[in-house]
Amino acid sequence: MNITAMIPARFEASRFPGKLMKDLAGKTVILRTYEATINTNLFDEVYVVTDSNIIFDEIISNGGKALKSKKEHESGSDRIAEAIENMDVDIVVNVQGDEPFTKKEPLLKLLEVFRNDAKNEIDIASLMIKIDNIAEINNPNNVKVVTDQRNFAMYFSRSIIPYPREESLAIYFKHIGIYAFRKEALLKITKLPVNRLEATEKLENLRFLANGFKVKMVETDQMSIGIDTPEDLEKANAIFKNRKNN
Repeated sequence: MNITAMIPARFEASRFPGKLMKDLAGKTVILRTYEATINTNLFDEVYVVTDSNIIFDEIISNGGKALKSKKEHESGSDRIAEAIENMDVDIVVNVQGDEPFTKKEPLLKLLEVFRNDAKNEIDIASLMIKIDNIAEINNPNNVKVVTDQRNFAMYFSRSIIPYPREESLAIYFKHIGIYAFRKEALLKITKLPVNRLEATEKLENLRFLANGFKVKMVETDQMSIGIDTPEDLEKANAIFKNRKNN
């Protein structure tokens, strides 16, 4: 089974423009993410796929592998689908470009569900982490997910789900936006139109569910650290500095 990691990377970002090329302990954020993904030793190939000459040159000049998108894309999934269409790939993992602390253990758990999927019923796998802080639960930037008894996703929402009519029974899971796709599923999904639910909540994963794709959720206790704001970058630099000092 060929397993490839793709790191979709746009230079522009609405909340933090150019963040992937910002300095993080002597290297750019995107290069740190690429190297962290390589260092998991889980993938046959790792590529950065980008519309930016700056990011492309950054990866290539440091001995990495990068692909230039031929078209404009609305999402990372669309960008990856274009890149893998003619590749010999079975499973493709979408690693976010602003995740320089990407770890092996959660990704390994994600890939194991495909290795154990004897009936080939899983189209997509993704991660979730239990949350109990009320501010996190109420925050619409934290996407919540509910699952069935076999941990297949039933719904994703920015709202509180499930609604705590009986608070003592409520358990909440935050969706972590790392996906592993079967190649054929990803190619089909990216050809489908945006549906009403996706447009309402601005959540691409609702397109998967609305069209009958089976999304297996994998629980992890390891929270990733993304670079979404200048403050996040400061925290990340502090982590690297602390590692170096220790």
